[in-house]
Order: sequence, then C-alpha cells, then structure tokens
Amino acid sequence: MSDPKDQDDHETTADSAEDTNHDPHFEPIVSLPEQDVKTLEEDEEELFKMRAKLYRFASENDPPEWKERGTGDVKLLKHREKGTIRLLMRRDRTLKICANHHIKPTMELKPNAGSDRAWVWNTLADYADECPKPELLAIRFLNAENAQKFKVKFDECKEEVRKNLEGTGNTDSANKVAEKLEELSVKDKSSVEKKEGDKKGTEKKEDEEKEVKAEKN
Repeated sequence: MSDPKDQDDHETTADSAEDTNHDPHFEPIVSLPEQDVKTLEEDEEELFKMRAKLYRFASENDPPEWKERGTGDVKLLKHREKGTIRLLMRRDRTLKICANHHIKPTMELKPNAGSDRAWVWNTLADYADECPKPELLAIRFLNAENAQKFKVKFDECKEEVRKNLEGTGNTDSANKVAEKLEELSVKDKSSVEKKEGDKKGTEKKEDEEKEVKAEKN
C-alpha cells in the first residue's frame, strides 16, 4: 500500500511540471497593422556621418552661455532631386532632432576656443524645434582627426551648394544670407564681450572699495 504522502508529492510534482509547460496563447483584442515610419531622409543621399556632441549659444539667457543640445550622429544629406544639402543631427536613443538646417556657401566653421576638435558656426534658420530660428552652434568630436574630416566634407558641401546656386541664378540671395550671418555673429560676439566687460568692471570696483577701506583702517 502506497503512502498517501508519497502520492501527494507525486501529484504536486506532476502539477508543477504541467504548470511549467503550460503556455497559453491569447489573441490580441485589437489588431494593429505594421506601419512604415518616415524619417524624411528617404529622398536624400548620406554624404557624411559621424558621432559628435552639439551645443547652442543661449543668447536669451542672462548671462548668455553655451548649452549642451545633444550627443549623436551628425549627418550631411543631399537631396537627390533638388540638390540641396542639409546638416541633420539626432540625439542617441530618443532620435530627437537637435540640429536641422541647410548648408549655405556663406557658412564658415571657426575653431572653438582654440580647440582642435571643435567648430562653431551660424545658421539663420535651424528647424530642430520645427519653427526656424537663427542659432550659433558648436560641435565637438572625439579627436582632431574626426573634426578635420567633418570640416573637409562641410567645405565640400558648401562649394557644391555654391555651384548649384550659380546654376540657378540665386547668388544674390546667398549674398544677403552672408550679410545676415555676419550681423548675427557680430551681435553674439558683442553680447559675450559685454558680459566680460561688465565682469571686469565689477571686479575693478570691488578692488577700489577694498583699497579705500584699507586706507581708512
């Protein structure tokens, strides 16, 4: 005669095995068809792609300062039909756009604070926030070699855009863009210099006050 306890243990083991092997299949309540997500890059040719970190000069802040805008792949994309070239950069993981503007012949990459792996430039219409607005941007690469590769390709794109504009007779509009870019650059530079001048003036005033107090004592 078998022990009831042994029989219970056997049934428990069998039930556990059945539970482990049991894999119920539930049909979804709502069936959602797969959809193609458009990135708006389908009609463009990728000319350049490299990982970098982007910054924008927040002139609206008091005091104005450089703010990090995102890290990800910066791309130079050429439209197959229009021939236009734009700079596009998305943040890692979220893929949120942090830079999106057309390359113009008048744009100039300038070294950022003497660094050999960073560049600064102006754009009159960046669409990262959908509504176009002028921006002073800075981009930093892993090393000087990568930064130089970006500059070489950026300058090549500028030249290609310039030839395309000459072919369509839009050189006058390009010159107007150059004037506005220069105006924007001077404005941003003035705000930075004013900030530094105010700081020096405050420090000088504090030093003079200290000297007066020392003389009285």
